[in-house]
Amino acid sequence: MDRCKYAAELFVGGCNCSQAVFAAFADVMNMDRDTALRLSSSFGGGMGRMREVCGAVSGMFMVAGFLYGTTDKDGEAEKAAHYALIQEMARRFKEKNNGTIICRELLGNLAAAKSTSPSPDKRCPEYYNTRPCLKFVLDAVEIMEEIIKEHN
Repeated sequence: MDRCKYAAELFVGGCNCSQAVFAAFADVMNMDRDTALRLSSSFGGGMGRMREVCGAVSGMFMVAGFLYGTTDKDGEAEKAAHYALIQEMARRFKEKNNGTIICRELLGNLAAAKSTSPSPDKRCPEYYNTRPCLKFVLDAVEIMEEIIKEHN
């Protein structure tokens, strides 16, 4: 499966950034597409359009948590190892994207960076031509694919 192509199709088809990344790995998590879309729906636009952590990054972190997270509430070493993995993924994303994982910083001076209205912007050609979000989706998918290869 070409996960980048699938994630791009999801995003251009109307899914938010987090949904596009998370659902691109639904098969790896043995999860149906609708469940993946529901679980990740809150994180688009930097968490409910609040422009905090990039939704693509949140989707990537959720995949990592599902695949490599711990359930041991007392497992300090396991938690530390997982947090180290998340920090490494963030480092890789930052390396590709001006040193940040924050939505409003990634969007820069775009009007969208200042809007925290809960109403999503209309998806139209101008929407996709003025936002770098598809790049962030693809970066997150590529990083997650690298991590999976490194862990197998």
